[in-house]
Amino acid sequence: MEAGRIDLLQRMPVFGALDEQALHFLVECARHREVAAGTWFFREGDEARSMFVLERGAAIVTRQWCGREIELNRFGPGDCFGEMALMDLHPRSAGVRALADCSAIEFGPDEMMRLHDADLEQFALLQMNLGRELARRLRATDELLFRAAMGELPPAPGGVG
Repeated sequence: MEAGRIDLLQRMPVFGALDEQALHFLVECARHREVAAGTWFFREGDEARSMFVLERGAAIVTRQWCGREIELNRFGPGDCFGEMALMDLHPRSAGVRALADCSAIEFGPDEMMRLHDADLEQFALLQMNLGRELARRLRATDELLFRAAMGELPPAPGGVG
């Protein structure tokens, strides 16, 4: 099972260029989560404590607006979400709910600190990758906001993440 998780992480930009030893270390420290269809990984406003890498299943990202749940994005195997929790101390900006039974790897600040203590270079690389992922998502969101300001209809959900 660990080899499959290492392979999954190696294919993801957030874990790109991390050496195999660092990935083994992270997977060893990480928690494994099973989330049933219809169940929340976390809700908007919850305390942010970890990020997730989806191994199996599908999930939807939503925000509340005027009493309605608005879909922002969908995730499948190999996608990560909740990574802002590792970068800031603010509550969750959106909720993520399982659309199908899900299996995920959960990384929190404790795992990051263990990597920091074990291999500062690999920790720094992971932090830069997380920053790049957040910047990529911010650029996509900026583009959506610009188009909306210009009166263009937004694309179907899934265009942000």
